[in-house]
Amino acid sequence: MVSPDEASVAGQNYSMVSEFILVGFSNFPQHLLPAFFLLYLLMYLFTLLGNLIIMATVWSERSLHTPMYLFLCALSTSEILFTVAITPRMLVDMLSSHRSITFVACANQMFFSFTFGFTHSFLLMIMGYDRYVAICHPLRYNVLMRTHTCARLVSWTWAGGSVMGMMVTLIVFTSPSVGHFLCHVFSLLKLACGKETSSVTLGVILVCVTALMGCLFLIILSYVFIVAAILRIPSAEGRHKTFSTCVSHLTVVIVHYGFASIIYLKPKGPHSMDSNTLMATTYIVFTPFLSPIIFSLRNKELKNAIKKSFQRKFSPLSS
Repeated sequence: MVSPDEASVAGQNYSMVSEFILVGFSNFPQHLLPAFFLLYLLMYLFTLLGNLIIMATVWSERSLHTPMYLFLCALSTSEILFTVAITPRMLVDMLSSHRSITFVACANQMFFSFTFGFTHSFLLMIMGYDRYVAICHPLRYNVLMRTHTCARLVSWTWAGGSVMGMMVTLIVFTSPSVGHFLCHVFSLLKLACGKETSSVTLGVILVCVTALMGCLFLIILSYVFIVAAILRIPSAEGRHKTFSTCVSHLTVVIVHYGFASIIYLKPKGPHSMDSNTLMATTYIVFTPFLSPIIFSLRNKELKNAIKKSFQRKFSPLSS
């Protein structure tokens, strides 16, 4: 995490800023950085591999050509792009002796990270709506969730994520600021605005919180109706089978919003820079790492399809 008191700007004229100093891992014990580098690299590669396997499986298995798995493919794509936008740069800076980033690169990283992050939240909201329609209105599901409707919903999530990413980036970069391995919006604002809370800071917080809490509220509302519909199912086996279709999505929502709440809502202590950096990197790397595991293990249909796909590809070699 950027330390506003320790970060410095390359150049005295704030209107001519061209380079930022990255201080995220500067205070970490240097002998631990290779271990963190290896851990995050393995998690990064697994995230890419896991999401690519999910996408390839959904593409190749005709039984998975349904709205739920279309949304899952879009979610995997957003996670891959979010991870690629942040993690490689972070890994390079962990082992680099010269940690800096240009103004343009910092702005680009912020735009893409927020675009893909908001897209991820919007897709989770759409997936919650998909489960709501499937469970509460099963007879109308094929009408309400037609292919072109689903494609339009996915397009709207990407468009909405791009708009949110552009808004936050433009708001932040209207003020002089300093970045770290991820040009983190609140660290930038603290550097730009000093100790006092500014209207710019409040504006960014309002934009982010409104969008994310709006998504969370709609997800919770969907599950209120879902739970009510499940409770009306007479048999315990029917209730369990119906709810099992929601478990993977609900788990990812809890992980996503749970980690985000810990990172952004916890009190900021005067000496919390190292812990904030570690928690932020854990959130950035660990949350996308968990998502393909959750969907692969908690979704029986997808798990069986992955297993069948691997057997079909590797059984001829074994024989």
